[in-house]
Amino acid sequence: MPDTNQQFDQALSACRDIFIKKLKDYGASWRIMRPSSITDQIFIKAKRIRTLETTGCAMVDEGILPEFMGIVNYGIIGLIQLELGHVDEVDIDAAAATELYDRIAQEAKSLMMAKNHDYDEAWRWMRVPSYTDFILTKVQRAKQIEDNDGATLVSEGIDANYMDIVNYAMFGIIKLTE
Repeated sequence: MPDTNQQFDQALSACRDIFIKKLKDYGASWRIMRPSSITDQIFIKAKRIRTLETTGCAMVDEGILPEFMGIVNYGIIGLIQLELGHVDEVDIDAAAATELYDRIAQEAKSLMMAKNHDYDEAWRWMRVPSYTDFILTKVQRAKQIEDNDGATLVSEGIDANYMDIVNYAMFGIIKLTE
């Protein structure tokens, strides 16, 4: 059986590379985004994946893999924004943004490894479209929590949903690159 730890690191490295390149192009412009906008951005990407999975036809020359990578990066950005709050002007440089990215990514990996142990790598027998559906479900849950001003009665918060979104997208990347 493939090494999940190694595969996760390889997939994360590819996502991180894109994150760093976009930091060079745009800076940390995402610092301006409120979490609800990030949730909507993740929704757009997941919805596009679902459309591509359903129709098999893309009008824009970008496939499913880059969208999963974008979801990973926006999920990590969302977790950063939940921690720091949004701002009106960019307040961090590329080095600080990368440090935050790396810390949050490692937290997501630690959660995935713990759950992966408990679920005995069940994700390996799932189909990629199921990851898409789970991401869309987690997005819907985050939107509902946002609409409830962050209040929940018995459920985990937006941060837990973002963590799961990152990890489901990572599973998609791994499966598509095996």
